[in-house]
Amino acid sequence: MKQLTFRRGVRLRVNAALVVALALAATFAGASPAFAATTVPLGTLDGYNVLAATTVTNTGATIVNDGDVGLSPGSAVVGFPPGIINNGVKHVADAQALQAKHDWTTAYGAANGQQPPTQTGIIDLAGLTLPAGIYDGDAISNSGTLTLSGDSSSVFIFRAASTLTIENGSTIAFSGGATQCNVFWTVASSATIGTTAVFAGTLLARGSISAATGATIGGRLLASTGAVTLQGNTINRDVADCGARPAIVPSSPVVRATRPPAGSGLALTGVDPLPAGIPALMALTVGAAFVIYTARRKRSAGRVSSK
Repeated sequence: MKQLTFRRGVRLRVNAALVVALALAATFAGASPAFAATTVPLGTLDGYNVLAATTVTNTGATIVNDGDVGLSPGSAVVGFPPGIINNGVKHVADAQALQAKHDWTTAYGAANGQQPPTQTGIIDLAGLTLPAGIYDGDAISNSGTLTLSGDSSSVFIFRAASTLTIENGSTIAFSGGATQCNVFWTVASSATIGTTAVFAGTLLARGSISAATGATIGGRLLASTGAVTLQGNTINRDVADCGARPAIVPSSPVVRATRPPAGSGLALTGVDPLPAGIPALMALTVGAAFVIYTARRKRSAGRVSSK
């Protein structure tokens, strides 16, 4: 009887342990793993501090350090001077600016494609200390001090479904080794950076970007379809943390394709495959040769049948 009691006790303890283990396994299996934001590929955008589509307009003593100013397809970059570009050039309606616009689309898609977000429903960032992650909201603003906490590899992505407003005198600060290099903002509409505000990160706005008097930007202002307006701002690349800017590339013209005439056999590409006029001439020559060849075949066939 004692032996039977012992076996029952062992069986009960073993069964209890199995129940606990199965419950823990089910709990962990059902838990969603934390998603770590990854850095956004910039391509040639890495060399730009300012990029716009329609115009880049500056008033006052704006200084752009260690980055280019680009515009495509517009042609009006106004206010340089008095604005100064240190260790950078202007790329206006050239092949480099056009490539940067393509890279803008890739970067925007890469940032918006990361799922799931760490937090949704973000409105005002003032007073928050945030770890690395992805933060979504509709109209996002910062009216005070936002602190981003992490190490040098920490990635922060903020995604505004409408507008971004950085209020006058607001600040973005860092702790624990986090830097501007891995901070990205995507804005479905337009963005405004207020007077004397301190902003950080790469700002990708579908519409326009406006920086008010005295605002300091540690990063990039990159607009896809609108303008970038500057007013006595300082725009810096953090060379110490983000590395030296890419080598400056001289401006080169955009080579635009022309649609070859129907029947020429030439495909439409980004570069004209032949000098202007050659495709049309070739089409006429080939067509004429075909007509002559067909006529001769018919004459030959007629002679054979008459014999």
